[in-house]
Amino acid sequence: MRRNEPPTRGRAALNPPPRVAVVVSRYNESVTDALLEGAAEAYADRCGDGSSVFFVPAPGAFEITVIAAELAACGRYDAIVALGCIIKGETTHDQHLAAAVTHALTTISAVNRTPVGLGVLTVNNAKQARERAGGKFGNKGSEAMHAALDTLAVLRAIRKGAGAAANRVGTTRRAAKGAR
Repeated sequence: MRRNEPPTRGRAALNPPPRVAVVVSRYNESVTDALLEGAAEAYADRCGDGSSVFFVPAPGAFEITVIAAELAACGRYDAIVALGCIIKGETTHDQHLAAAVTHALTTISAVNRTPVGLGVLTVNNAKQARERAGGKFGNKGSEAMHAALDTLAVLRAIRKGAGAAANRVGTTRRAAKGAR
């Protein structure tokens, strides 16, 4: 098992297939293209036809935030996935950029009550980026899509059952721990 491997058990089927907007940075394009491929494959594996996925380019990681905010506010999408790659340079610019992007995406998700899958890499070098975009550490684009879809499934259950779903999630988790 890899460190920090995402959970795969208990993934709910999503019906109807959700409308997902994927905002992908064009900066560090060879990496973000691989993240995009991973996200598209994850959606197809989970939901079938990709006709409900909409791809929106962004110039860079910082610009992902305003595009994601508009997509969340318009109400046409059930979830958003943000894909980008911030590589450390000689200054601390990467740290400020990563913090700003992460904070903005968290705020967008909470304010709009729309899942936002975070697939913005923050790495020290291009090798680390490639390893996380389909290399030995998996594909963080795929993980971001699954996280958005998993969160959407929970939100749909909560909204449908007015809280009963949250209780079932807690009960299921306790039962699973007892079965180990």
